Amino acid sequence: MLGQNPQTIRENTGILLEVSKEIGLEVNPEKTKYMIMTRDGIIVRNGCIKIGNLSFEEVEKFKYLGATVTNINDTREEIKHRINVGNACYYSVEKLLSSSLLSKNLKVRIHKTVILPVVLYGCETWILTLREEYRLRVFENKVLRKIFGLRGMKLQENG
Repeated sequence: MLGQNPQTIRENTGILLEVSKEIGLEVNPEKTKYMIMTRDGIIVRNGCIKIGNLSFEEVEKFKYLGATVTNINDTREEIKHRINVGNACYYSVEKLLSSSLLSKNLKVRIHKTVILPVVLYGCETWILTLREEYRLRVFENKVLRKIFGLRGMKLQENG
């Protein structure tokens, strides 16, 4: 559950509990957590919220659809995770990217269809600082160096 203050969380959770009960579902308090998010970054921790006989734990971050959401909208951790996952993907296709049997165009297509989507998943919500932009550029340059080789990269820059 998300909300700007504990009262909103209580109201939304109450609605969730009522509607779930009406359609025959039960909310599991072990799996249901809540987070308070603010625009100014000032967050007062409340611990657990009790609604009826259920108690819900407050969290500072959680995974949603594979992306980490934090209460202060900090994307540094998510970008770091995406680059790590991208590295794992890169190393799984590294032999293909360095193969002399494949054309450079095919290697670029592998990069665009296999590696980039893994790294850029959820990037629409990222707030990039220069540091994060730099880290993403370093990762992409590593992949492109593997595809084109050091000499090929210099030729492309000059040409």
